[in-house]
Amino acid sequence: MPSNPKSLHSQSSSYELTPSGDRYFDGLAEKFSRSLYQAPRGELRLAMLDYLLPEMLNLEGQCVLDVGGGLGQQAAWFAERGHDVTMTEPSADMLSYAKTWHRDVKTLPEEAITYLQAPLQRLTEQTPGPWPLITCHAVLEWLGDPQAALATLSDLLAPGGQLSLMVFNRDALRFSNAVKGNLEKALSDRLAGKGKRQRLTPISPVSHAEIEQWSADNGLVIDAVAGIRVFQDYLRHPPATPAETETLLALEKKYCRHDPHWRLGRYLLYTLIKPEIVE
Repeated sequence: MPSNPKSLHSQSSSYELTPSGDRYFDGLAEKFSRSLYQAPRGELRLAMLDYLLPEMLNLEGQCVLDVGGGLGQQAAWFAERGHDVTMTEPSADMLSYAKTWHRDVKTLPEEAITYLQAPLQRLTEQTPGPWPLITCHAVLEWLGDPQAALATLSDLLAPGGQLSLMVFNRDALRFSNAVKGNLEKALSDRLAGKGKRQRLTPISPVSHAEIEQWSADNGLVIDAVAGIRVFQDYLRHPPATPAETETLLALEKKYCRHDPHWRLGRYLLYTLIKPEIVE
């Protein structure tokens, strides 16, 4: 999966939440690229998605709605594999960054990706589908109402369709704070970020129990689940050599879908299915 989009300078410096309580990332495209995708944690996340998506999804070249596509890595991944992708993103900066990078990716088919600047809440109006395959990775945790967002995604999904959902794991965030010595913060459950500065702590980290309940409420079935970055965030010393990095990746791949290990992944990756309508 591509992991190094070209730099594009951003002018915006506003980090206020939207009226809906959501966090957009105008002004932070370069920070995302540098701190998330050109760093070991971002490289591991992309490597794990590259490994897990073919295992967890039935991919048949179907059209894909990529919700909150960010810098465009996921849209490019699907487009390179023969899917027509509609990438939506509320941030003008992030969308511009993705377009600029995609133009320079030689392996991307021409016009394989359609771009739409829109928040998740408007998608039932602007691109209703229904869609056979939707991806929504690392989006719900930046919204003021992630439960309502999952209901919207369910409305967009076709009967028999698949939703690839990745969320920032609240339980892993609590454990990570305890490991770092932030015991009072972990005990009081003050885990969410405020979303008003450049720090990238999500404002609405989500638990597995919440995804179970919200999925059931919307008639979605959890078909598969995996943890991403199960071990990396808890290492006392990061890998120092390429060989150690490869060993860590092998460890992550081996246990990412095994209980109890997946439950402490920094991200939880789900395949949710909307059952076929039975007449």
